[in-house]
Amino acid sequence: MYVALGDSMAAAPFVPRGTGPFACGRSTRNYPHVLAARLKAGVFRDVTCSGAVTGDMTAPQQLSVLGADAGTAPPQLDALSAGTTLVTLTIGGNDAGLVGVAGSCVRLSTLGGRCRDTYLKDGVDVEAARIDGLGPKLAAVLDAVHRRSPVARVLVTGYGDYLRAGGCWPAVPLLGSDADWLQGSIDRMNRVIAATSAAHGAEYVDVRTPSRGHDACRSPRAKWVEGFLPTAPAAPLHPNARGEQAYADVILARLTH
Repeated sequence: MYVALGDSMAAAPFVPRGTGPFACGRSTRNYPHVLAARLKAGVFRDVTCSGAVTGDMTAPQQLSVLGADAGTAPPQLDALSAGTTLVTLTIGGNDAGLVGVAGSCVRLSTLGGRCRDTYLKDGVDVEAARIDGLGPKLAAVLDAVHRRSPVARVLVTGYGDYLRAGGCWPAVPLLGSDADWLQGSIDRMNRVIAATSAAHGAEYVDVRTPSRGHDACRSPRAKWVEGFLPTAPAAPLHPNARGEQAYADVILARLTH
């Protein structure tokens, strides 16, 4: 039995067709669905949900649509059982608040100040500190997964290549230095996820390396993630269907080689 856990990178909001709670933005073309089909999984449960944080793995997730209450989703780990043999997990981006940070960094003119400077407090990068704080939270989730599904193979993905070096203002309206800082923050989060996974009995799957050259600055045919103004059906700053397919290919390669 395969259970998919995680946030919007795994859920693929606005990639048609939708399934499950509307507020979760879960797509039938997300990487878990593609992977399940490739594996011919006999039992498949996809409980990925946009907006999920590590706390939503063990507690109900409050859902909303355009700020309106949309009820709750059950704790994602409730989908696990002793018979679960495969788990994929993508989580951490919302704990780090990176989409919101990226939104605050939009600059319609190159004359504006660097966004990254607003995240420096007494010389400390507060976003970096928030990312580093993900480690213990992810560790607790992985320990809980192993308790519920002791025979499962657990694969934890990182996050991809969103912005090329120096960015591509104005196509993606971030100053070059801010684009580098944001991608550096994603890379820092990937290192936290990789180290925590290794220390807690899970396998880290690197999607950053294979996604190089497929960032939001590329042509519509080449990019795996969309910018602030998507050119394919997908949420801003999220993978499109091509990206989800590619992530599934990377995970499948890890499982079969």
